[in-house]
Amino acid sequence: MAKPPLSTEELVHTFGPTAHRTPPGGWQNVGEPDKLVATHCCFCGQQCGINLKVKDNKVIGFEPREDFPFNRGKLCPKGIKRYMQNEHPDRLLSPMKRTDKGFVNVSWDEALGKTVSEIKRIQQTHGKHAFAMLSGVSLSNEKSYLVGKFARVALQTRNLDYNGRLCMVSAGAGNKKAFGIDRAANYWDDIPLADVILVTGANVAECAPITTDYIWRARDRGAKLIMIDPRVTPLARTADLHIPVRPGGDTALMNGILHVVIERGWIDRDFIENYTTGFEDLRNAVAKYTPEVAGEMAGVDPALIVRAAEMWGPAKTSFLLHARGIEHHTQGVENVLSCINLVLATGRIGRPGCGYGTITGQGNGQGGREHGHKCDQLPGNRDIENPEHRKYIAEVWKIAEEEMPHKGLTAQEIIEAMHAGEIRGLLSLCFNPVVSLPDATFTKEAFSRLEHYSVIDFFLSETARHADIVLPGSLHEEDEGTSTSAEGRIIRLRKAVDAPGMARTDWEILLDIAGRLGRGQYFPYKCPEDIFNELRVASKGGTADYFGVTYDKIEKQQGVFWPCPSLDHPGTPRLFEDKKFFTPDKKAHFNTVEWKPPAEVPDAEYPIVLTTGRVVSQYLSGTQTRRIGGLLDQYPEPLCEIHPTLAERLGIRPKDWVTVETRRGSVTLQSNVVKTIREDTVFIPYHWADEKSANLLTIRALDPVSKIPEYKACACRVRKATV
Repeated sequence: MAKPPLSTEELVHTFGPTAHRTPPGGWQNVGEPDKLVATHCCFCGQQCGINLKVKDNKVIGFEPREDFPFNRGKLCPKGIKRYMQNEHPDRLLSPMKRTDKGFVNVSWDEALGKTVSEIKRIQQTHGKHAFAMLSGVSLSNEKSYLVGKFARVALQTRNLDYNGRLCMVSAGAGNKKAFGIDRAANYWDDIPLADVILVTGANVAECAPITTDYIWRARDRGAKLIMIDPRVTPLARTADLHIPVRPGGDTALMNGILHVVIERGWIDRDFIENYTTGFEDLRNAVAKYTPEVAGEMAGVDPALIVRAAEMWGPAKTSFLLHARGIEHHTQGVENVLSCINLVLATGRIGRPGCGYGTITGQGNGQGGREHGHKCDQLPGNRDIENPEHRKYIAEVWKIAEEEMPHKGLTAQEIIEAMHAGEIRGLLSLCFNPVVSLPDATFTKEAFSRLEHYSVIDFFLSETARHADIVLPGSLHEEDEGTSTSAEGRIIRLRKAVDAPGMARTDWEILLDIAGRLGRGQYFPYKCPEDIFNELRVASKGGTADYFGVTYDKIEKQQGVFWPCPSLDHPGTPRLFEDKKFFTPDKKAHFNTVEWKPPAEVPDAEYPIVLTTGRVVSQYLSGTQTRRIGGLLDQYPEPLCEIHPTLAERLGIRPKDWVTVETRRGSVTLQSNVVKTIREDTVFIPYHWADEKSANLLTIRALDPVSKIPEYKACACRVRKATV
């Protein structure tokens, strides 16, 4: 039976007296490198090019990689420091099992034997689907594809999902509804050509810093910038217009802008008539979203809505970008569709300087959701419930179609089923749900109820502390593979060093488990390129078609944009240039959406809105970046961002300790009193764990379509902390 996470005393027993603290990370350069390895950053969906300096099988530093066209040598603070996780003293070097005193090192044979025996026992006792798998989208395309196949063919479970469920799924669902394809419509080279750029729900300067350069290049030639966010983020301070939307007001705001655009005649009637469907229904629906009505719903001055429409409407070219700020909601998919409606109504898509993009948060957030480790998806972005799709992938995998499991539970639903005792065992790979899922207390309780939990990772994350078996996996720079950037550009990840100690590459671990389960014949791979070549075939004919992509082609072209259906196809940087969409009728679809409030709104008991997000020096649950001293120095602890007016009303001064409470829990942090946030809202970054975790506070409400949690809005109260 899985137990609560290891205590500090148990961690000390396992790892020594400093293991429970966050070490500074990194190490000093020790001379000239033996080689430079051209690869990519392991953080965020921009996937910037970087050269890793290697000496004596160790990464000792980096150099700018100016040949890669996306970032041209530029890197953010995380990219500059990313090499410092290599050789970190917390690195997992041996398989481990839990004992009464902590974890102890064991052989691979014992660790894998125990994992496989527990999988068999649980599935024989409770059924195949009582054992689940969770994985991450910082994995390569090869690993993402392999995880989807491994879960369905080796584990034979339907209950597989991934941490992209917390990232891009609302964008993906909205894109499919409108365009029939889940990818940014443009490569970023179109951004500098735009006359107006609208960014909503994206702290670009901190979360996607290199994208800032593209926006600045547009502004250098006179482009106007509209920023929509509850906070005046760094890029918003330079904007021509900032709209401080109330968290959860996004659909109303975008419907209001579209209302004015239609009323003033700034729509592309020819494009609408010839290349879209559903506009009249949408026109009728937004008729009631006058600036006054929409402003009340969104918590903004109606004049700002009019001004945004006046900037966007008459422009010849425009580009709209969004990220998690509009997607982490129970109305996340509809928020996305409200943005797409504005783009389509003005015909600003499929031509230079005109487009739409979603800023991908995780390293392979784009590729990771295309090839099968979502519960409802098969490779090539196929639908697991579509009989033709199932038949094709079953043939590629050499299994009978009826053997393939159907749609399973999403990530949060898997946690709910663990808590309810319906899922008894779990294998996870590079996913830290104890930190990253909402209502952390509930999540920890769910893990404590598992009969068995095995984890593959390179550091002992907060979730891994709940494990029965720990299997040491590989870092980004310890394996070959590919990744797909926010633009839809497939890139090459190159191995720089070998995994240290007894650590192994993730794909080799999965193949070993498959073999021990008696399913090894379905996984005949000798290297990652073998996996990629099967992925190519599996994706062929799907919307995410990689068939025409090879490792050699990626090298020669500095990346290939999918879809790329044949070996002589150059790839597709800009979608829809032929005005043909990927829907059955080949037209883009308007989707009528109505504003609805968040699942939990402020009241007399909890009168303030809590929203969460990122800071520039940290990444996701912090498993990697909280171990790098230079990044921690920039933002060592989470802070509660609060407006001076609200702070004064509550008797809070700068740097006071404050307690933030919701119906799920409470955290005590220092205040950061700033004028750059709405007076009715507080902000806490989510990268920290344990008593500092923002997700002790967040709510388990989900978007009904994408099943993404509502991280960006819940009701809270704030008070000065008692010492």
